[in-house]
Amino acid sequence: MSPDRLPAKIGLLFSGGLDSGILLGHLLRQGHRVQPFYVRSHLVWEPAELHAARSFLAELAPQFPVRLQPLIVLELPLADIYQAHWSITGHQPPDASSADDAVYLPGRNAILLVKAAVWCQLHGIDRLALGVLASNPFADATPAFFEQFQRASNTALAADLQVLRPFAHLTKAQVMHLGHGLPLHATFSCIAPRDVLHCGQCNKCAERRGAFRLLDMPDPTRYALPTPADP
Repeated sequence: MSPDRLPAKIGLLFSGGLDSGILLGHLLRQGHRVQPFYVRSHLVWEPAELHAARSFLAELAPQFPVRLQPLIVLELPLADIYQAHWSITGHQPPDASSADDAVYLPGRNAILLVKAAVWCQLHGIDRLALGVLASNPFADATPAFFEQFQRASNTALAADLQVLRPFAHLTKAQVMHLGHGLPLHATFSCIAPRDVLHCGQCNKCAERRGAFRLLDMPDPTRYALPTPADP
């Protein structure tokens, strides 16, 4: 396909997790040209997460050699803000028995979106997607937040950026259905990894196991340790 006939790019906040990985595959299957962004904040799990993100993209690239753009890694260190937070220190991360709100990172979506929105504005991209689900319980994942962010960022950047949430009305099970045929084994969902392996005991590992159980799918993940519920 000639460059003049290629579809316009959609930016995608891509963590390498199940939701953003499935959203990437979904957008590519729909015929979109996608520019994935990884925002590196130097949180404890990011070396393993970024390794997985690159592996996932490498597996998808042969299927979508034109539409899948090379990963852009944006730097946004947060140690000076989060300081002694478990996401920086790795000390006592939320385990499998913790409530979902225990993994909340203050201002996380706003922080990610600001950096990616500026990149998009400077590079002629007018759509930015992220994999927020209907079940997300946090204040910075509500329709009101995204509407207000879009207005504020467009005012600040003199832009007309659309913030897209294609999965905002879908359940986890519905999203997992869309993931059939994608290299989900290469995604990463852990906040306390052992090298590049999922720990098997944190809140996010428990959520990952549950996601595969929703569809009676075998979980292809290698866990360093069993969860308390495992035999």
